[in-house]
Amino acid sequence: MAGLSLRRRRLQTDKLRGGRTLCAFFHIIRYILKRQGSEEMAILTIKDLDFSYHSPQGETKALTDINLTVNEGEFISIVGPSGCGKSTLLSIIAGLTPVTGGFFVNNATIGYMLQRDHLFEWRTIYDNVILGLEIKKILTHENIERVNRLLERYGLEAFKDKRPSELSGGMRQRAALIRTLALNPDILLLDEPFSALDYQTRLRVSDDIGEIIKEEKKTALLVTHDLSEAIAMGDRIVVLSERPGTIKKIIDIDFGSLSPLERRNAPEFQEYFHELWRCFS
Repeated sequence: MAGLSLRRRRLQTDKLRGGRTLCAFFHIIRYILKRQGSEEMAILTIKDLDFSYHSPQGETKALTDINLTVNEGEFISIVGPSGCGKSTLLSIIAGLTPVTGGFFVNNATIGYMLQRDHLFEWRTIYDNVILGLEIKKILTHENIERVNRLLERYGLEAFKDKRPSELSGGMRQRAALIRTLALNPDILLLDEPFSALDYQTRLRVSDDIGEIIKEEKKTALLVTHDLSEAIAMGDRIVVLSERPGTIKKIIDIDFGSLSPLERRNAPEFQEYFHELWRCFS
């Protein structure tokens, strides 16, 4: 009887160990699948990126050891001290500035939205919006329909025959974004696009543009000096150090489906702000 009881206990122990092993196995499989899924969604990968400026006075390192993976549909906010290389990083991603070390893999087309709208006064809003299509010689029926849909959807259809000076600052920024979206880029690079606007307009326009980018299912990287704006718009915030800029911290942001303006009134907004502020103290 004692031998039988011992065998039963061993059998129960083996079952328990087997269950734990199976559970651990499933955790490993889940982790591997999650990693593979994340890698498959990656639209931009930056590895060990360095960049230096060269002048008669010598070499100045602007960026060093930048490692970042951006997944499709993400909105990344980039913050850091003045002169740390935020805009330089966007310029490198856009292919306008060659790297001096490391590499990045960009499997996407790029749309670049600068600090000012750069709308031409001698062209109507419609003619400004289709300018990129004209330059690339892709002014097709399909693309024209897309432009008309964007103008109507985002409230500029009634103003398409107006000149830029006849529009408010917020409407001009919307027109500039539609000009960028007309080319249907995979990634939008936003280099302080709201900095020329007054505070109230800035809040409203950043909310509009954040919602437009989400509706159009675009991946976006935003450079900003405004910490509140970074939190209100981003899914993740990349914090760069002082020059030479390197990634000091990445903060995950989760407000569910709240709009940028709604995020600012959410109770967790202050918690994110304090966490971000500590990166600069």
